[in-house]
Amino acid sequence: QVQLVESGGGLAQAGGSLRLSCAASGLAFNRYTMGWFRQAPGKEREFVAAITRALGRTYYGDSVKGRFVISDIIAENTVYLQMNSLKPEDTAVYFCAAAFLGRAYGEATQYDFWGQGTQVTVSS
Repeated sequence: QVQLVESGGGLAQAGGSLRLSCAASGLAFNRYTMGWFRQAPGKEREFVAAITRALGRTYYGDSVKGRFVISDIIAENTVYLQMNSLKPEDTAVYFCAAAFLGRAYGEATQYDFWGQGTQVTVSS
């Protein structure tokens, strides 16, 4: 079965950095869009970033543009989210997800597989 496992979450102060990892099995990144979403308690799941290797494209949500960077190592089936200049409003559970190639990158409903999430907490 397809499995996505996030790691790297934790506690950071505002202005600090964290790097999240998503280890994938059962799929190849070049056949999927790999994305990061986040969800804070009581709020909707929010698009953070995505990478579509087959198209050579990366995408970012407006709230993280210029601060976060998505990347991958295809040979290792791993996708990363480097989070810089963290803000308290970045506090959320961060999810790794995969969408079949051709699906919309910014909509959670378009993704086919999801990890369990990793908690990121940013203090003020």
